[in-house]
Amino acid sequence: MNESSEHPDFVPYVAHGDFRAGMPHGRFRVVINPALARPFVVRRMHINLLAVAVIGAGSIWALMGHPLSGLVLVMLGIAAHRLVRFQAGKIVLHLALHHPAVYAEVTNNGVMEVRRAA
Repeated sequence: MNESSEHPDFVPYVAHGDFRAGMPHGRFRVVINPALARPFVVRRMHINLLAVAVIGAGSIWALMGHPLSGLVLVMLGIAAHRLVRFQAGKIVLHLALHHPAVYAEVTNNGVMEVRRAA
């Protein structure tokens, strides 16, 4: 008996090369878990470190007598952090398409599931 008929939830592994070649043509259906994608992208892109650095620079700039410029930097740091978290699914898909190591990591850890389109 076929393995997939025994287990209806079974998803066969799709190699990165097949995924990369077939994705633009709609051969696969991709499911990304947003609860796992957000922390993965934040950790992978070091966005927390970047946001803290930009917000800190903005705070220092504001304390040095340039409040408007400092406020702009603080707002940019906050906006960048929120934008990356909001777009995490798209970022995971982009990284998985271009980097085999990222593809293996996200598919093995349940961040992204790849199924053949019916």
